[in-house]
Amino acid sequence: MNEMRALLVAETRLLFRDPVTWLAAIALPTVILVIFGSMFGPQEPDPAFGGLRFIDVFVPSLIVITVGTLGIQTLPIRLATYREKGILRRLSTTPAHPLRLLAAQLVIYMVIAVIALALLIVVANVVFGVPLPRQPLGYLAAFLVGLGAMFAIGALLAAVAPSNRVATAPALQLFFAAMLLGGVYLPRVFLPDILVRIGEFTPPGVQGLQDAWFGTTPQALPLIGMALVTLVVGAVAVRLFRWE
Repeated sequence: MNEMRALLVAETRLLFRDPVTWLAAIALPTVILVIFGSMFGPQEPDPAFGGLRFIDVFVPSLIVITVGTLGIQTLPIRLATYREKGILRRLSTTPAHPLRLLAAQLVIYMVIAVIALALLIVVANVVFGVPLPRQPLGYLAAFLVGLGAMFAIGALLAAVAPSNRVATAPALQLFFAAMLLGGVYLPRVFLPDILVRIGEFTPPGVQGLQDAWFGTTPQALPLIGMALVTLVVGAVAVRLFRWE
């Protein structure tokens, strides 16, 4: 427990020395909300969006930015940089265990993700009148399951990438794919049906987020699939983790 606490404190301090990373993860979804809300917020409900406004449909997808930034960009690139600079090799001479190091990173990023989500929901509701999630428990469940799956994928990449450069290329590709399938670049109602279907089962599972936000119980199968991704891919990441 003392080792885990020490890792959490150390990693938090290191992260706060790089404010661009955590501030972007927290603020970027809300900044994009403000920009698009200023452009489209006052519009009347549109039949193309199921009788909702553009901003109402767009908001549930924005948290994908934070989840993607933390899970498949920050996590693997940061740990790959540690490996490249020999920090992980030095850690290997201590009682630290790969699982504890990964857990410390995940705890910190999960807290940041929750803060980002809370900020997004509050600003959307107060400033633009976007209704709060109608199934808050279902939304939270879908959010945490999708977050876990995304972090597991990032942890697997972090476990094997020998350097920052090697980790960056696949991390960016996965990030852009998550943004597309998550409806960040284009609302999901405008995506081809095949991409919408793939997005239902692709972390972070934005369909479940949207369903719960608008009052529909998230489908169980995609959530189960992402939970399995979290367990299986996470276990493989711990198994393959290399100190150098």
